[in-house]
Amino acid sequence: MGFRFACQVKEEHGQPLFGVQFNPYYLNEKVFATVGSNRATVFKCNSDCSISPLQVYSDADPEEMFYTCAWTYDAETGESLLAIAGAKGLIRIVGTSSATCRTSYSGHGNAINELKVHTTDPCLLLSASKDHTLRLWNLKTSVCVAIFGGVDGHRDEVLSTDFNFDGTCILSSGMDHALKMWKMDVPAVQKAIKDSYEYQLRVAKRSFKPLLVHYPFFSTREVHRNYVDCVRWFGQLALSKSCENAIVLWKPPETEEVSPIVLHRLEVTNCDIWYIRFCLDYEQSLLVLGNQVGKVFVWDMMVEDPTKLKPLILSHPKCNTAIRQVTASKDGSCLVAVCDNGTAWRWDKKEPPKKA
Repeated sequence: MGFRFACQVKEEHGQPLFGVQFNPYYLNEKVFATVGSNRATVFKCNSDCSISPLQVYSDADPEEMFYTCAWTYDAETGESLLAIAGAKGLIRIVGTSSATCRTSYSGHGNAINELKVHTTDPCLLLSASKDHTLRLWNLKTSVCVAIFGGVDGHRDEVLSTDFNFDGTCILSSGMDHALKMWKMDVPAVQKAIKDSYEYQLRVAKRSFKPLLVHYPFFSTREVHRNYVDCVRWFGQLALSKSCENAIVLWKPPETEEVSPIVLHRLEVTNCDIWYIRFCLDYEQSLLVLGNQVGKVFVWDMMVEDPTKLKPLILSHPKCNTAIRQVTASKDGSCLVAVCDNGTAWRWDKKEPPKKA
């Protein structure tokens, strides 16, 4: 496994870029989006190792600050859609054919820190917010399906969330040092999703009432002792990080009464500030994390023994500010990292040497 530096671009606003995501639905092109300031920018990775801007969405509110983005698509037209959100607590759905906002969703009482599209249903979008809750949205009918939080929900900002491979479970993490698992395959949530698809605003006599989910399947504060700013499913296991210079590999419990089992810690350096997020590629063969001095750590997750995981460290003399997020192309051949100084850095996988 090896990567080489390809190029870098700097966005003209010069503000921190907090989020970056490759479009997983493009099969023949490597297209990614970045968010920072009140803008979302779509780029294309060219075959000559360069990066070209395709379009820019600039929000009407100059005080907006976007933190996160997620790709989905219109199931009827096939148009790629970019969901973006941030400080104002509004979700914008941008149509990439016109770079205009198709619709907006409000409901959160504060900033939105992360967006995730359901793994099997492109119409379901999950948002994690500073208001201590997660909300599930139906993009087809424009309703809030469910609110996860309340009695036994998070006690501070929800910073990160993720669906498992079949979309039946949600993991969430936050400033309260907690990790929580929420079940999607329970009858109440499934009924709410079904009802949301059948809801028609024009003929309904009242607005759609979202399901309130007060109790997660399990909750723990045993894995981390500080803000948990990123959590991802890794098969049936989980990966999460805090401001502790490490990513933790752990096993979620199968019953509510059992504690999670910590399997391994992936140690890094200069990664003790919060809101730095890692990524896994589509095949979950690569784990990638940036740090606060511009270095990128890459682990080959295909090793049989997790204790033998050692990172490949990517660096460039001019990349020396905090990397807020890294994304990997669907085939894992290209990485893009975004930084506090408004730059995006591209790294390409090295081709294996040809046999004589």
